[in-house]
Amino acid sequence: METSKLFLLSSSLLLLLLAIRPCPSLSERCNPKDKKVLLQIKKALDNPYILASWNPNTDCCEWYCVECDRITHRINSLTIFSGQLSGQIPDAVGDLPFLETLIFRKLSNLTGQIPPAIAKLKHLKMVRLSWTNLSGPVPAFFSELKNLTYLDLSFNNLTGPIPGRLSLLPNLGALHLDRNHLTGPIPDSFGKFAGSTPDLYLSHNQLSGKIPYSFRGYDPTVVDLSRNKLEGDLSIFFNANKSTQIVDFSRNLFQFDLSRVEFPKSLTSLDLSHNKIAGSLPEMMTSLDFQFLNVSYNRLCGKIPVGGKLQSFNYDSYFHNRCLCGAPLQSCK
Repeated sequence: METSKLFLLSSSLLLLLLAIRPCPSLSERCNPKDKKVLLQIKKALDNPYILASWNPNTDCCEWYCVECDRITHRINSLTIFSGQLSGQIPDAVGDLPFLETLIFRKLSNLTGQIPPAIAKLKHLKMVRLSWTNLSGPVPAFFSELKNLTYLDLSFNNLTGPIPGRLSLLPNLGALHLDRNHLTGPIPDSFGKFAGSTPDLYLSHNQLSGKIPYSFRGYDPTVVDLSRNKLEGDLSIFFNANKSTQIVDFSRNLFQFDLSRVEFPKSLTSLDLSHNKIAGSLPEMMTSLDFQFLNVSYNRLCGKIPVGGKLQSFNYDSYFHNRCLCGAPLQSCK
C-alpha cells in the first residue's frame, strides 16, 4: 500500500514538473520572421565569426549584435562593430521592419554601395555606416526616413555630390559626411533644414564653391567644413545672435575681411587657419570664452587685441599672417 502511494506521488510530481517546464518553442521571444532574416544576413556575409552566436536553435533576442524591443520582441537594433567581416551590406537588412538602429562600423572589408533596401526601414532613428570601404553616392533615399536623428556616413569612399534632399529630415540632430571623396557645392537647402538644425560635419572632402547664402540663418552647435576647396565670403555665416559653439573652416580658400565679423557670444572654438582671410582681429573677440583658437596662415594684419583668452594661446595660433603683431607674436612697431 505504502509503495503504491509513493509511486502515485512520484508520478504526480513528475507530471507536474513536466507541465510547468517551459517548452523552448513557446518561451522563445524572438519573432520567427526576424530570425529568418537575420540568418539570411549571416549567410550573405559568409557566416563571419562575429555572428557566431546566431544559432537557429537559440533565441535571437539573445544573439550578439542585435536587440529586441522589450514589449513586442521585434528586432529594433542591428549593430555590427569591428571584427573580421567582408562583403556588402545585405539587402535583407531592409526586411527588419522595426529596426531603429543600424550600425556597420569599423569594418574595413565591407564594400559596395549603400543598398536601397534600407529605404524600407521607416522606423530608423540612428544610422552609422562608417569607417568602412563603402563606395558610390550618398543615397538621397535617406531623406525618406523621417525619424532619423543621427546619420553618420563618415570615413568611407563615397563620391559625387551631397543630396540636397537630406535637408528634408525634420528630426536630424547630426549629419556626418566627413572623410569621403564628395564633390560639388554644399546644397543651398542645408541652410534651411525642415525641422531642427543639425550639427554638420563635411570635412576632408573635395567640396567646392561658395558657402550658400542660406547659411546666414543656419545656427548649429557644431559645424566642420575643414579641408575642402570652399571659397568666397564666409562672414555671412557669423552672427552675434547665433548659438553656435564650435566651428572649423580651416584649410579652404575663404577670402573675406575678418574685421567686420560679429561672432556669436556662445563661440568657444574657432579654426580659420589656412585660408586667405584679410583684415584684423575684431576687438569683440576679447569677450569670448575661447577654448581653442587658430587664425594662422592667413593674410591678417594689425595688433592682436589684448584681453580675454587671446593671449592664452601660443604663437602657433597666430603665425604666418601678413602683418599680425602683438602678444603672443612680436611687438607691433
